This record gives sequence, C-alpha cells and structure tokens, in this order.
Amino acid sequence: MRVIERAAQSALAGSGNVLMRRAASAALGCLRRHWPQVNRIAIHCGPGNNGGDGFLLGVLAREAGLQVELVALSRQAQGDALLARREWEQGGSVSHWHGDDALADVELHVDALYGIGFNRAPLAEVADLIERINASGLPVLALDVPSGLNADTGYCPGAAICAERTLTFLADKRGLHTGRAAAHVGVLELATLGVADSAYAEARVDAQVLAVDALPRRPRDAHKGRNGHVLVIGGDLGMAGAVRLSGEAALRTGAGLVSVATRAEHVPALNAGRPELMAHGVEGPPSLEPVLRRASVLAVGPGLGTGAWAHALWLTALDMHKPLVLDADGLNLLVREPRRFEVPTVLTPHPGEAARLLGVTTAEIDKDRFAAVRELAKRYAAVVVLKGAGTLIADPDGCLDVCPWGNPGMASGGMGDLLTGVVAALLAQGCTAWRAACLGVGLHARAGDLAAEQGERGLLASDLLGPLRRLGNAIPPGHHRV
Repeated sequence: MRVIERAAQSALAGSGNVLMRRAASAALGCLRRHWPQVNRIAIHCGPGNNGGDGFLLGVLAREAGLQVELVALSRQAQGDALLARREWEQGGSVSHWHGDDALADVELHVDALYGIGFNRAPLAEVADLIERINASGLPVLALDVPSGLNADTGYCPGAAICAERTLTFLADKRGLHTGRAAAHVGVLELATLGVADSAYAEARVDAQVLAVDALPRRPRDAHKGRNGHVLVIGGDLGMAGAVRLSGEAALRTGAGLVSVATRAEHVPALNAGRPELMAHGVEGPPSLEPVLRRASVLAVGPGLGTGAWAHALWLTALDMHKPLVLDADGLNLLVREPRRFEVPTVLTPHPGEAARLLGVTTAEIDKDRFAAVRELAKRYAAVVVLKGAGTLIADPDGCLDVCPWGNPGMASGGMGDLLTGVVAALLAQGCTAWRAACLGVGLHARAGDLAAEQGERGLLASDLLGPLRRLGNAIPPGHHRV
C-alpha cells in the first residue's frame, strides 16, 4: 500500500494532501449515500494520516450543512495531517478525548483513529473510546480500516471498531477479508480515488479474492466412469453421519461414483438413507484394499477417529498414493506421522487442527492466518484450505486465494465433512488440487449463503446439498481479479 501511495503522490506532484482530500470526498459521498437522513455526525481522529482524512471529511461535511463534532486523540499532528487539522480549525473547534468524557449526541460515528500502520492493542484510554462507540448502538463508518484491526492479518490484539461499513482507499487490504475482520469491517467498499493505473505497476498482489466459478457443462455422451470414483474413509462407531454427509456432498457435486468405507454397523443405515452411496463395512486393511483399488480419489478423515482401526485405514489409504482430501481425524493422524505428499492432495484444517499440524497454539494461527496457511502448504507439499471466516487457500508455491462468502450459520457440525466431499468430487472430475480447493470452497460457501436465506441460526450441513447441486450446474460469469 505504501508503494502505491508513493507512486500516486508522485503522479500528483508529490502532494499527499490531494489524495487526502479525495479520500474525504469519497467518505462524504459514502456517508450521504448510505445514511441520507443523518445530520449530526462525530468524527474521531487519530494523529496520523487516517486522522487527516477525518479532519478533511469534517471540512467537507460542514460545507455540506452537516453538524460535525470533531474529536481528536491528541493535540499532535504532522505533515499532511497537520495541514488537514488546521483547515478544520479555521471554522471549527476540536474536542480532545479523555477517558471520562461522554460521547457526543450524534446520529453516526466516523472512525478515523488508526490506519494501516497500526499493529498493536490500543492504549486503555483509546480502547475505552472504541468500546463506547461500539456500544452506542449507532452506525459507524470506518475510514480505510476499522481502528484496532490489523490490515495485514485481520487480527485484533485488543479493542477494535465494529463498523457497519468500511470505506477503504486506493486498493484492497488482505486483512479486511479473514479472521476477526468479519466481525469488524461490515460492508466493505473500495474507493480508488481516481489514481492512475500506473501507480499500481510496482505493487505486488499478495492474494486474490475468489471469483464466482463453476465447472463447464458436461458433454451429451458423458457417463459415470468419466466423472471419477470417490472413496470416503471414516465413520468410526457413532460417527456415521460424517461419512454420509461427505459422500452425499460428493454425489451432489457431480462425482460419477461414491463409495464409503466405514464400520460394518453403519452400512444398513447408509444403504437405507442414501442408496446411491456404495457402503462397505471394513474392519482393517485387508477389507479396505479392494475398495481402494477401485477408487480414483480418496476423502479420508470424516468421523474417522484416531484409534487403532482408524490408524490402520489411514496408513493403508495414504500408502496407495492416490489423489487425496484429508480432513478432521485424518489431519490429527498426520500430526502423529507427518509426511510430504507426492500426489495431488488437499488438506482442510480448521484453526485448531492447523495449530496441531504446525506445533503452535490456535491463538498463534489467528494472529496471522496468511502466514499459517502458507507454512502448512509448504511443509506438507499440499494445497491447504484454512477454514473459518474468510477461508484461505494456499499452495506450496505461496499462491493464496481468499473466500468472500459464507456466514455464521455455517459454524455447525458437519459443514467440514461436506466440504471434504465437495473437493474430492471436483478432484475426481479432473480438477487440479488447486482448482478443486478454490472451486470447492467457493461452491460450499455460496451454497451456505443460499441456504441461510431462511435464517442463519439452525442451519444444517445437509441444507447445503440442494444449493450445491444448483450452483454446480450454473454457468460461471467472467473471472475478475481484486
């Protein structure tokens, strides 16, 4: 972002004030579009350039006839931010925040406290202000980044603004799309401030937001043998639902054949509940091996457990060296016996599993999900899906995609089993591990959003099966990069 900003300022004869004024103008436009009824606003400004954006927004809002309360954290400012503050002070006063102050009587708060350079917990006095703004019940517009949120990682080391809308400037920031950001960014808008394309020439894009995608239509002479044979391995005693969900997801995503290798006790229920799944009771490697030989892709881990039965099946499956999706207890067994994969492989850990795979704490994963998913992909020589709000997909070479879809209703049992089946089915239909992971994550999350139209609370993993089928047969629009 600093590279882009320097290039943009150079194109504007070195003037950061012009960019700051454009940011303020974009902020006023955003405010008037989304809250046209608001007349009284409070703008909370920090000492840096983010605060400068806020001071100039105050100038423009005052000229537009709004009543503006300007609250500053400090009497200090420098550079373009100082010029912006002086321009505000030509016609208005500044209140300085003290911990015992009351919030201004307004209809909307604007957060211009901290920008992209802030990477620590706010001081206690500022944290108090942030918490009061969040508790006010009023809408909040955040400028560039919600204050307290790390723009690089999406982590909040302390208090952070919960915005209804965030207007980010010049280019998108990866930390606004994953982890804690989901609870703080609100609706995200980008204002490029009229900067020429040449300003972006030297900037390296670190990640890409997934685009809407789907597989092409099948040829009219298609048959099941062309669409792969997925074998789901798992379902220890009491966990038959996990393999059924995974297998059904593979069927609904278009796999030609889907087999399930599980405890013999589960076979009658699987046959009765979903006869299209070919259920096999296996008690160890001798009964698993014939089923393994017929499969083209393996999905190992849903409900597998980590006991002797599970370990024997896991080891036998991985030693077949077939394209593979590894999830849940399949990952927990990998922690015990690490290996680098030489066949197309997708690992789908949640943060807790990722922490075990890397030998760190879940808190360390949350601090930098981007670094974690890249390290996992490199260490295990696999494509890795780090699940959670703003799911990340990385390959061993460092390519990284971010999922913009999904909702809190998907935080329920079985959603991961479903994703395993989706990705395995896409591998079976000829996708590379990277394409299967990216397309699978996108289909899964978008299906979740469609299913959640009836409400997020109470959403079941099986509710996604219908939407998955519809989305998998849609014609994808043109791709776009962000």
